[in-house]
Amino acid sequence: MKLIILFGAAAVGKMTVGQELCKITPLRLFHNHMTIEPVLEVFGEFHAQAIRRLRDVFFEEFAATDNYGMVFTFMWDFDDPEDWAGVAGIADIFKRRGAEIYYVELVADQQIRLERNKTENRLAHKPSKRDLVASEARVLAEDAKHRLASRPGELPFENYLRIDNTHLSPEAAAQQIKAHFGFADPAQ
Repeated sequence: MKLIILFGAAAVGKMTVGQELCKITPLRLFHNHMTIEPVLEVFGEFHAQAIRRLRDVFFEEFAATDNYGMVFTFMWDFDDPEDWAGVAGIADIFKRRGAEIYYVELVADQQIRLERNKTENRLAHKPSKRDLVASEARVLAEDAKHRLASRPGELPFENYLRIDNTHLSPEAAAQQIKAHFGFADPAQ
């Protein structure tokens, strides 16, 4: 089994690249908002503990299957020790089952990300982003408050790839990830 942890700043294209990667490999996509959106709907606000617990159920149950692997997407604040611990915890769930862990970081210029914040695909899968004024304000606030891109040499992982997808299509980014790590073709 493989776990691909696909991370980057808001609207960098994590979900869309993940969708494309799943089209060209046997990987399955578990994007961040698959747990965020139902929690927002039920609780009426962001409830971090509920989101973490839901994710852990998905991770534990998926890691116990015979699936080829999962792409998980999220934003990683590199200045937050809890985010580092969270990534290690997710990886450990899969490592205990013998999985290989891959880390893919996407980076893109803020202006491009603000444009991507309005795309039809993003809004279709992330209802909490449909208030475009509020969503853009969140992107800007997150950029100002958190360090969402790693520093050169900061990540110690053997299976790590950083892609600047500012001017790269999601399909091209997915092809680059697949080729770099040698992921399998989709099941026929």
